[in-house]
Amino acid sequence: MGRWWPAALLGCAVAVVAVLAAAVVECAVTYDKKAVLIDGQRRILFSGSIHYPRSTPDMWEGLIQKAKDGGLDVIQTYVFWNGHEPTPGNYYFEERYDLVRFVKTVQKAGLFVHLRIGPYICGEWNFGGFPVWLKYVPGISFRTDNEPFKTAMQGFTEKIVGMMKSENLFASQGGPIILSQIENEYGPEGKEFGAAGQAYINWAAKMAVGLDTGVPWVMCKEEDAPDPVINACNGFYCDAFSPNKPYKPTMWTEAWSGWFTEFGGTIRQRPVEDLAFAVARFVQKGGSFINYYMYHGGTNFGRTAGGPFITTSYDYDAPIDEYGLIREPKHSHLKELHRAVKLCEQALVSVDPTITTLGTMQEAHVFRSPSGCAAFLANYNSNSHAKVVFNNEQYSLPPWSISILPDCKNVVFNSATVGVQTSQMQMWGDGATSMMWERYDEEVDSLAAAPLLTTTGLLEQLNVTRDSSDYLWYITSVDISPSENFLQGGGKPPSLSVQSAGHALHVFVNGQLQGSSYGTREDRRIKYNGNVNLRAGTNKIALLSVACGLPNVGVHYETWNTGVGGPVVLHGLNEGSRDLTWQTWSYQVGLKGEQMNLNSVEGSGSVEWMQGSLIAQKQQPLAWYKAYFETPSGDEPLALDMGSMGKGQVWINGQSIGRYWTAYADGDCKGCSYTGTFRAPKCQAGCGQPTQRWYHVPRSWLQPSRNLLVVLEELGGGDSSKIALAKRSVSSVCADVSEDHPNIKKWQIESYGEREHRRAKVHLRCAHGQSISAIRFASFGTPVGTCGNFQQGGCHSASSHAVLEKRCIGLQRCVVAISPDNFGGDPCPSVTKRVAVEAVCSPAA
Repeated sequence: MGRWWPAALLGCAVAVVAVLAAAVVECAVTYDKKAVLIDGQRRILFSGSIHYPRSTPDMWEGLIQKAKDGGLDVIQTYVFWNGHEPTPGNYYFEERYDLVRFVKTVQKAGLFVHLRIGPYICGEWNFGGFPVWLKYVPGISFRTDNEPFKTAMQGFTEKIVGMMKSENLFASQGGPIILSQIENEYGPEGKEFGAAGQAYINWAAKMAVGLDTGVPWVMCKEEDAPDPVINACNGFYCDAFSPNKPYKPTMWTEAWSGWFTEFGGTIRQRPVEDLAFAVARFVQKGGSFINYYMYHGGTNFGRTAGGPFITTSYDYDAPIDEYGLIREPKHSHLKELHRAVKLCEQALVSVDPTITTLGTMQEAHVFRSPSGCAAFLANYNSNSHAKVVFNNEQYSLPPWSISILPDCKNVVFNSATVGVQTSQMQMWGDGATSMMWERYDEEVDSLAAAPLLTTTGLLEQLNVTRDSSDYLWYITSVDISPSENFLQGGGKPPSLSVQSAGHALHVFVNGQLQGSSYGTREDRRIKYNGNVNLRAGTNKIALLSVACGLPNVGVHYETWNTGVGGPVVLHGLNEGSRDLTWQTWSYQVGLKGEQMNLNSVEGSGSVEWMQGSLIAQKQQPLAWYKAYFETPSGDEPLALDMGSMGKGQVWINGQSIGRYWTAYADGDCKGCSYTGTFRAPKCQAGCGQPTQRWYHVPRSWLQPSRNLLVVLEELGGGDSSKIALAKRSVSSVCADVSEDHPNIKKWQIESYGEREHRRAKVHLRCAHGQSISAIRFASFGTPVGTCGNFQQGGCHSASSHAVLEKRCIGLQRCVVAISPDNFGGDPCPSVTKRVAVEAVCSPAA
C-alpha cells in the first residue's frame, strides 16, 4: 500500500471490518498544535463535503468511492434539522435523510466522517437548515443567549449525538466519526449580538463537549471558540489563518471548490490550478486538515434551496459534478496534490518549516525532520514565471504556483502544471419529446370561495403558510363605478402598485393575469406597478405571492418576513388613488393543484385533463402538465431539459425534482485566468444562457415503464412539447502534457526514495460504457489553446494524429508515452515539447 494512500485506511479504521472480526476497535482522537492525532499519530487529513440529502442513497456508495479514489481521508456533511424534524417532536430519518445509513456507507468505504451538527448550517439551504416551526416558539430569538432557542437546539443536538452513539459511530466507539461541529460561521453574527452572542457561544461549546462523544468539536469562523473546541477557517484561501490557541491544529473546514448559482446569475467556476495553489499554500504554512466545500454539491431537490433564488442545481464546480460524474481535471489534479502531500506527511507533522526567500515574490518552506526533508517552492507572482535556485539546483516556477519536493530535490507536483486529462460533458437526447402531454388549468375564478381565513389588512406570508407551500393568495375586491373616466373612453387606464417582500408576484384581476414582478438576491423587495383591466361593478383582485426559497444567512430569523406587506394602491380613478391595504383580504394557501396532489400518481387521476389539440390553444398561467415516459436504457445519469418552460416546479413519480426557472444569466464572461486572487465573480460562464436548463432526474426514482412526469408552470407561454429527457456523459477527453511534466507517476511510490525514471505520459479515459471513437485534435510539439480549442503551434509532428489514432481508437482508455520515438522523430530539437490531444468518446459498440 502506497504511503500516499488515505490515512483513514490505517489505524482505527479497521473498525470497518469489526463485524467480520467480531471485535470493535476503539479509536482515540485528540489534537495538538500540529495536527489531529488518531491513536497517537498525527495526520494530514484531506476531506470533502458530500451532503446526503443532495443526492440519493443509491448514489452514496459511488460518490464516496470516487472521493476515496481522489485521495480523501474524510467525508464531511452537515446535519439537516428541518429535514429531520419537519414538525416538533416528529423525526424523519428515511430515504435521502437516512443519516445513519450515510455514515455507515462512509465507514464501509474505510473513510472517516466529520459530522457538522450545527444545527444551523447556512449551506444555501432553506431557512439555513432551521425548521420554520421554530420561528413560532413563544419568546424565541435565534442563535443568541435565548432559553427557548437553546432548549430546542440542545434537544436536536442531543437527538443526533444519541443516534450516533446508539449505532457506535463515534471513533471512540470504533466508528468513523472523528470530528463534530457545533454552530456554524457564527463569528459575524456573534459580533452583532455582543455580550449575548458571547454567552451563547460559550454555552454552545460547553453543551457540545458535555455530550461526551469522545472526539474533538470544531467551530468554523469563530475566533473566540472556547477551549477545548477548535476554531477553523472557511474561505477561498486560509493561509493567513491561525487558531486562537497555540496548542490547537490549523484546520480549514471549507476550502471553496467553486461557488453556488442563483437564478439569473452566471455559473461560477474556480480553476483547479488556483484551488491546488491555495491548498498547497495552506499546508506549507502548517495546515493539516483541509475540507473541500463541496466535493460533490448535488441537487436541491424539492423546496430545499434557500437564498432566496438559489438554483436547484448545487453543482458548485466540485470535483464530482451534480450528477455524480468525475469532473476533470479538478478531480485528478487534486488527487496528485494529495499524493504529493502524503509523501511529505511525516516531515510536515513533525517540525515547523524554515522559510527562505528565493526572490522578490518567491520563497521556500523547508521541513527537515529525522524522517527526511520536504520542501514547498512558491511563486506568488501572478504574471510571470520565476527561475529560482534552491539547494544549489535551479527550478522553474510557473506564475501563482507551488512546487512540492518530497525529498527537497525532485519536484513531483506543481499546482499550476496540470498533466491529467480534461473531460467535456454533454447531454444526449433520448427522444422524450414524443411524450403525450395533458394539461389542467388552475381555477383562479373560484378563489376565495372557501378561503382559509379572512381579515382586515395584509398578513405576513410565513405566518399563514408556515412554508407548507411557495404560494399564498391575497384576495380582495374593488367596486368600480360606471362613471369612471377610463370606462367612458377618457383618461389612462387605471394601474395597481404593490410592494411586497415576496420573491415573485403575479397579479390577477377577474381571473386574468395582469403582470408579474420578481425580486433579486440583492434587492428582494418587489415594487410592482402595472395597468389593470377593470370593469364596472365588483372586480376581484388576486395577488399570488411566491417564495423562491427562504433566506439562509443573517440574524434574528424570528423577525424575517415575506409576502405582500403593502401598500397596495389602485391609481387612475376619478377619486385619484384608492389604498386597498386595509381592506378585507381573504387568504388561500397554495394552489388548488397542490391541494389535490396533482403531482402524485393518485392525485393526477382526480381531475379531467385537457388532451391533444386543446393544449395548443392559448397558454394560461398556472397550468399543470402531465405525461408518461419510459425509462431510458443504460446507466448514465439523466436530466430534464426545461429550457422551453418559464418558471415553476417539476415532479417525477411524485418525487419533487425541484424548482425550475428559465432565467437568463447576466454577468461578465470575458475569460478566466487561474492566476491572482480568486473571488466568486472572477470566472463566470453561461452569460446570455439560462442559469439552469437541465434538472437532475435520479434513476432510482424511476420505474421500468410508465413514469409520471408532472410540471407546474406559473407563467404560461411555455412549450411542454419540447421538454426532453437526456443522458449525461463524457463527450470528449483532452490531455495537454509536457514531456518534462513533474508527474508523480515518475516515482516508485511503494518504496519512496528509489526513483524510477519514466517518461511523462498522455492518459485518456472515457466513461464506463464508452470508447474513444475519434481523435479530434493531436499535436506533439508546441500546441496552443485549451480543451475544445487546441491549435497547432510553430512546432508540430505530422504523425501526431496517426499515432494517437493507432494507440487509442476503440479503447475506453489509452496511455501514450511522450517521446520523439513515439511520434516519428523530434520536430524541434532543444525545445521543450508537449502533447495536446482531444479524443471523442462515444457509446461502446
